[in-house]
Amino acid sequence: MTPNPLIGVLYHWLGGFASASFYVPYRGVKRWSWEIYWLTGGIFSWAIAPWFFASLQTSDLLGVLGAAPSGAILWPFVFGMLWGLGGLTYGLTMRYLGLSLGMAVVLGLCTVFGTLIPPIFTGEFGPKLLGTASGNVILIGLAVTLLGIGVVAMAGARKDASLSAEQKAAAVAEFDFRKGLAVAIFSGVMSSCFAFGLAAGEPIKALSAAAGTGPLWTGLPILCLVMAGGLVTNAIWCAILIARNKSAGQWTGRGEAAGAALLPNYLLSALAGTTWYFQFFFYSMGESQMGSLGFSSWTLHMASIIIFGTLWGFAFREWKAASAPVRAAVWSGVGILVLATVVIGYGNSLA
Repeated sequence: MTPNPLIGVLYHWLGGFASASFYVPYRGVKRWSWEIYWLTGGIFSWAIAPWFFASLQTSDLLGVLGAAPSGAILWPFVFGMLWGLGGLTYGLTMRYLGLSLGMAVVLGLCTVFGTLIPPIFTGEFGPKLLGTASGNVILIGLAVTLLGIGVVAMAGARKDASLSAEQKAAAVAEFDFRKGLAVAIFSGVMSSCFAFGLAAGEPIKALSAAAGTGPLWTGLPILCLVMAGGLVTNAIWCAILIARNKSAGQWTGRGEAAGAALLPNYLLSALAGTTWYFQFFFYSMGESQMGSLGFSSWTLHMASIIIFGTLWGFAFREWKAASAPVRAAVWSGVGILVLATVVIGYGNSLA
């Protein structure tokens, strides 16, 4: 199958929508502490969904992983653990900054590190990005992406400066700009490790293809490894919080969850966790369509998340109290990000 970058862009938009939407079901969870619903949803994100879909779409999944070089198994797992640190603090960022502003800060940093470090590490940065017309177009697309992220982030800072403490609390119940910004910076840097994990698992794609797996699905076994690393990190942290807060009883309706309807909490957490996984399910499909410059997929993924995350921010009225110029700036940033995805898709089609 010949790669089609335009179809790849659409897949990345689906992944971006899934990523931007995963936290929405958590808003409906009642009387569960963060560590309870985060770990419950995470079991679906990091364990159930990756292995389920990989087993469906991969020919001889266990055989492919068993034949892989040790480094292609170890490093995706290790980078997954580091990514897990970014993932759990990503959830905290949403609590402190809200959907739109939190995503802009986290994903801006994640875009730069996740896009540029893999080709620098593999030696492709010069030959493929600097030395070709298609690579130059993709670099322009990355610059446009960062411009769009910057516009959205500045609009968020202007909104924060103009709101009273009561207005901030009404939009985001636990709003804390300084704490949220610190967490967002850490989350953005660590979250980019997911891209490193995918790059480290490249040999598995060739083995999966040789086993007869279709080109859209060859990246799914790598997701099992990276997600397993994320599970370890998040499970350890959640276990610490559960022990500290004595919140384990909430799973069975005891403690703060007394009287809560547990089935909706489990279903909403499962939906949130599965939706979180689908961002990478569609990411792997999109990357398969981007040809020799597949690492540009990370920029497309990040831009798509911010586009849809900003739309959710407006849907939840996080920008209700912002002035008209600030809201206009946000929409301008979204428009710039849409343009960036088109530019990067065009650059890949040139290649």
